[in-house]
Amino acid sequence: MIMNAQGIQNKAGWEAAGISLPLYDIAAMNVKTRASPVWLHFGAGNIFRGFIAALQQRLLNDGLAESGIIAAETFDHEIIDKIYAPFDNLTMNVTLNPDSTTRCEITASVAEALRADGQDASNMQRLAEIFEAPGLQMVSFTITEKGYAITGADGAPSSAAKADMENGPAQARHAMGITAALLQKRYLAGARPIAVVSMDNCSRNGEKLREGVLEIARAWLRNGFADSGFIAYLEDEGKVSFPWSMIDKITPRPAKAVEDILAGKGVEGMRPIITSKNTYIAPFVNSERPQYLVIEDVFPNGRPALEAAGVHMTDRDTVNKVERMKVTTCLNPLHTAMSVYGCLLGYTLICDEMKDPDILALIRRLGYVEGLPVVTDPGIISPKAFIDEVVQERLPNPFMPDDPRRIATDTSQKVGIRFGETIKSYIERGRSLEELVSIPLAAAGWMRYLLAVDDTGGAMEVSSDPMKEELQAKLAGIIWNDPASYGGQLRQILANPVIFGVDLTETVLADVIEAMFLELLAGVGAARAVLRKYLS
Repeated sequence: MIMNAQGIQNKAGWEAAGISLPLYDIAAMNVKTRASPVWLHFGAGNIFRGFIAALQQRLLNDGLAESGIIAAETFDHEIIDKIYAPFDNLTMNVTLNPDSTTRCEITASVAEALRADGQDASNMQRLAEIFEAPGLQMVSFTITEKGYAITGADGAPSSAAKADMENGPAQARHAMGITAALLQKRYLAGARPIAVVSMDNCSRNGEKLREGVLEIARAWLRNGFADSGFIAYLEDEGKVSFPWSMIDKITPRPAKAVEDILAGKGVEGMRPIITSKNTYIAPFVNSERPQYLVIEDVFPNGRPALEAAGVHMTDRDTVNKVERMKVTTCLNPLHTAMSVYGCLLGYTLICDEMKDPDILALIRRLGYVEGLPVVTDPGIISPKAFIDEVVQERLPNPFMPDDPRRIATDTSQKVGIRFGETIKSYIERGRSLEELVSIPLAAAGWMRYLLAVDDTGGAMEVSSDPMKEELQAKLAGIIWNDPASYGGQLRQILANPVIFGVDLTETVLADVIEAMFLELLAGVGAARAVLRKYLS
C-alpha cells in the first residue's frame, strides 16, 4: 500500500491493516481551503504534523470544519519537496502507547504545502494571496524558540534579520521578516484582522513573536519601507493579536521500530530521510498519546472550533499558569533531575531510568512532596493529575526513545526556572528550605556531572551547554573520588542568581548542596549511595 491520494482509495486494504483513514471528502476540503483559506501554519515539522494537523483532522472528521490547513516551511524547504509533495500532503500519524501498542491514522488536513522562501517568487506570491484573503483567521507557528530570535548572543541583529531590516520586505529571509512582510500585504489589502499564534514550547511565546515582527517592521518604518499606519495596525490587538499558548507533546525522531511496524502492515515508502540541513524526518510521525495545547482566546477574525478538538481556550493569565505549572513543577524539573543522575549511572533511555527505584524516588519526591505544595494551579488542569500522567505513563513509555544526555543539554539555562522558582516560592511563603531534599540533590548531582566522570569512574561526555567551559573551569581541582580535593569551588556557582534564580549562599541550601556534593566525591558507587541515603 502506498500513502498518497490514489493509494488511500483502497479503503478496505488500509482498514484491514488497522490504519484509520480520514472521514471527510479530501478533494472537496482541498478545493475549499485553497479558495478560502482560514488557517496558515509556519513550521511543517513533526510537532505540526503529529499534533496540530491532527487537531484539524478531528474537526473535519466531526463535521465542525470544512477547510484544512495550509503549511509553510521557513527553514528546511526540502521537507516540502521530499516529505509533503511525494505523499500528496498526507502524514502517517503513529501514536505510541505506554503498553507498547500503536494507533495508526493517516492525516489529510493539510490542503497545501509551500516553501516560505524569500527567493521563491511563486511560493511567496501564493503566501501573499493567502494573507490577503478576507477569511484568513489565524497564522500559527512551530519554528522553535530560536526562530523568533532577531539578535545573536552579542545583542546585535543576526545577519538575516539585519539584511531584512536594511533591504525591506521584498525578499525577506528571516522568519520574522517573512511574517512582517506578509502582514504588510494584509495591511495594504484593507488592514484586515488576524490572529498570529506561536505554538512553540517556550515561555511567553506570543510576546516573543510580537516583538520579533515589530522590531523588523519598525526598522522598515525608519528605512522608508513601511508607513506608521502599518505599525499602528500591528500594535492594535483588535486588528492583529499575538495570543500566548502552552504546548506539550513529545514527538521524537522517527523510530526504526515504527518503520518496521508499518512495513509489516504492508505500507511502502516509509523510510526516513536526512535533508541537507540535517533534518531527520519520515513520511510518518511517531508521538506519545498525552498532549496539551492551551491558547489565549484572542482571535479578532474568528477561529476554528479548537475547543472541540481538546484545546483549552482561555485567558493569558491561565496560559501563563499552565506553562509555569509544567516548567517549574510537574514535568521539566523531573526531567532535569533524572537526566544528570541518569548520565552518572550510565543510562541512555529515560524509560529505563523509570525502572530504577532510586531515580523514581528522586523524581517522585521532587514532584509530589516538594513541588505540589507550592505549585501554580491553573484551574483548568490538575497539577497532581499531570504529574501522575508524567510518572505513570509518559516517562516510562518504552516507545519513547528519549535520552538523558539530550535532556541534560543546556542545564545551566534551565535550573533557574526548574528549581529556582520552587525555592523562591518556599521563601515567599515562609516555608522552611530544610524540607527540600530532591532539589539540592539535583543541584549537587549536576555539579558532580560537570566533572565528566560517571559513577563507575569512567570518562563521560558532558552535554553541550553555553556555560559548560566556564562552569568546569570553576570546578577545576576537584577530583571525582577525592573529597579532600574540594576547596569551596561550588560557592561561586551557588552564589550566582543568574544560574539558580537566587543567591543560594544566602540560604541554608548552599551548605546542604555542598555536603551532598562532598559525598558524591567518595568514588565508585557514590551517586547511587547518595540517592539511597537521602531518599530511602
